[in-house]
Amino acid sequence: MFTGIIQAVGSLRRLDRRGGDVRLEIGTGKLDLSDVKGGDSIATSGVCLTVVGQGADWFAADVSLETLSLTTLGSLGPGSHVNLEKSLGVTDRLGGHMVSGHVDGVGEVLSLGQDGRSWRYRLRAPDALARYIARKGSICIDGVSLTVNAVDGAEFELNIIPATMRETVFEGYRAGSRVNLEVDLVARYLERLLQGDAAAQPDKSGGISREFLASHGFPST
Repeated sequence: MFTGIIQAVGSLRRLDRRGGDVRLEIGTGKLDLSDVKGGDSIATSGVCLTVVGQGADWFAADVSLETLSLTTLGSLGPGSHVNLEKSLGVTDRLGGHMVSGHVDGVGEVLSLGQDGRSWRYRLRAPDALARYIARKGSICIDGVSLTVNAVDGAEFELNIIPATMRETVFEGYRAGSRVNLEVDLVARYLERLLQGDAAAQPDKSGGISREFLASHGFPST
């Protein structure tokens, strides 16, 4: 479990393709690895990875085909920057929101521009994730815990303060940049709970629909 508060910006040192999946070697920058051991978790641009090897300023992790299909990790090249956060300790402060490191899909930066001393970003999520994104709700972008300012269909806006720009990879985003998205945990579980007994049946509808709500007594208007 993570908080979405980035502790360091690292970079990809090496990507080895192994039987279809990959092993990454990540340089950790200022991240303190003195309390990290094999089997520990480090969120890498929002993706929870298990440490399988390490040195003084790097760690290695294997990335499965499932993770490659849902994230941007497979498209990284040598030198690509990544956000890093070690897993949450029991006594740590929860400064952002509860983040699992299980990425739901890849979004796209549509536009960005200055807004006072901050920056305003507009992004598009995959259509299947749009229902989980709410105005003033939480979302995780490449491992960064953020508040959604506005929502328009599958598009949404974020405000990035100067400190976040300095301490994360946001400064390198441009229109067209692809980012890892993790929606709010509560929204995912709430949808599943609302399905009730129907959750045990094969999902042919793609989740909660107007028809589902109407059949369970919710007004249509």
